Amino acid sequence: MPGFGPEFERWGAARRAADRHDRGLRAHLSGDAAEQRVAQDYERRGFAIARRRWRGRGGEIDLIARKDGAVIFIEVKAARDLTTAAERLGARQMQRLCIAASEFLEGEPAGQLTEARFDVALVDGSGAFEIVENAFGA
Repeated sequence: MPGFGPEFERWGAARRAADRHDRGLRAHLSGDAAEQRVAQDYERRGFAIARRRWRGRGGEIDLIARKDGAVIFIEVKAARDLTTAAERLGARQMQRLCIAASEFLEGEPAGQLTEARFDVALVDGSGAFEIVENAFGA
């Protein structure tokens, strides 16, 4: 059986690259939608969303909310089901989030003494979500 020519091989490589791009775009849009749903829930419950996708030296924090003088750092994890979403938050990422949060708190009037917590919002493929308040700490 004869081998495929270089034109076919180039086409295959281009198709694979386009597929990766499409998957990445879908993941990005899905993440945006998940963050938006979670932000709306916090706002409905009386929180003010202070920042979205805040980036510090330690990394990115998806949402930062405020209520009654407290700062709430919210990590949004989306996957096909809530268990898989929860499994996507590892110890290294929690450490990076703590570093970024500490950096954010440097700009607060009370600095590191500001009341703060970390919430994790788990979002499944249907858009249903569960918020785990005070999920981890420094």
